[in-house]
Amino acid sequence: MSPLIHSGPGWRLGWKPEEGDFPGLVGAEDWSLELTGTEMRDFYRLLGQLTAALGETFLMPGEQITCTVESELLWLELEGDPQLTYTLHLILHQGRRGEGWWRGAKIPELLAVLGQFVLC
Repeated sequence: MSPLIHSGPGWRLGWKPEEGDFPGLVGAEDWSLELTGTEMRDFYRLLGQLTAALGETFLMPGEQITCTVESELLWLELEGDPQLTYTLHLILHQGRRGEGWWRGAKIPELLAVLGQFVLC
C-alpha cells in the first residue's frame, strides 16, 4: 500500500502501514509527531468522542466550550466557539512524549481524512 498523506490549511495527516513502529503522522505547519498504529486509532476514536460531545452541546453566540478526553496513550482537548473554530491540543502519554496543537481546527475535515486510512 502506498503512503496516504493528506493536508489542508494548518494540518497534515499521514498513514503508511508498512512503516513499522510509527505508521501514523499528525502535524501542523510547524510541528509533526509520528504515531504508532494504536495511537493513531486512539486519536481517531477520541476525536470522534469530542465531536459527538460537541454535537450534544448548545452554545450561545460568544460562548466557548472546552472538552477533554483521554486514554492510556493520549490526551485531547478541544476548545472553541459555535462557529467551528477550535483549538485542538494533543499530548502523548506513553513511551516517548510529544505535544501538538491545531489552531482553527476543522474537526469534521480531520475526522473524514482519518476515517479513510486509520481503519485500514
